[in-house]
Amino acid sequence: MTASLVETTDTAQDRDWRRRVAHAFGRAAPHYARRAHAQAQLGEQLWQCLPATASHIVDLGCGPGDWTQRLTARYGRPALGIDLAFGMLAEARRRHARDAHWLCADATRLPLADGALDLVFSNLAIQWCRDLPALFAELHRVLAPGGVALVNTLGPGTLAEVADAWSRPGHTAAVEPFIPAAQYRAMIRRAGLHGRLTSRVARFHYPDLDAVMASIKGVGAQVARPGARLGRADLARARARFERHREAAGLPVTYHCFTLELHKPQRNTP
Repeated sequence: MTASLVETTDTAQDRDWRRRVAHAFGRAAPHYARRAHAQAQLGEQLWQCLPATASHIVDLGCGPGDWTQRLTARYGRPALGIDLAFGMLAEARRRHARDAHWLCADATRLPLADGALDLVFSNLAIQWCRDLPALFAELHRVLAPGGVALVNTLGPGTLAEVADAWSRPGHTAAVEPFIPAAQYRAMIRRAGLHGRLTSRVARFHYPDLDAVMASIKGVGAQVARPGARLGRADLARARARFERHREAAGLPVTYHCFTLELHKPQRNTP
């Protein structure tokens, strides 16, 4: 299936979601590099999957541009860092202005030519996209035949301790729902991409709830909901609930990471 066969929606709710995501990550940009320990560790494992050669390269959801800069250095040509948040791109330019090119764009509507890329690298970004079929269709469209997309994303169970600590009866879930592996596999297949999905669980530990929340807010991974109001009683309740999860190493935060190693088939490949 090609991008031309996918109808994407762009409702007011969708636009508001993208605006709030961009705002959250833009605010987090100055602190991201020093707080993104989980993202960095999981990204290193994705890095091991890179192909030996690549010429036209995109870092999708590039954040402050550290992976973009490394891709540029590895392949000897400027990579293109794409992000939805202007604030992240400003930080990327400040940190790596001469090492890459930068573009503000929505992953489901990439302003790139058909078959323009032979490598897309994306570390923990697409879970913020609410139209994943359109995203995979775009990957199929912009990849050249034989092109590769390497993607880290998150599955159910991620941030379960955070969700439990902040849960309140009658209120919206504290953590955005994550898509199960079977659903990813179906979307990838329908998009016409081939490849595999592997999963692993990583746990990170923090001394207290403040450190947990700093690690999440500090990378933009908390999107404000309209009407959300938390008081001292909510904070005290969350601290008490999170303490029930404490381990010897500290308060745990679990990430269920999916690694997608995808490629666009060569022409005439069934």
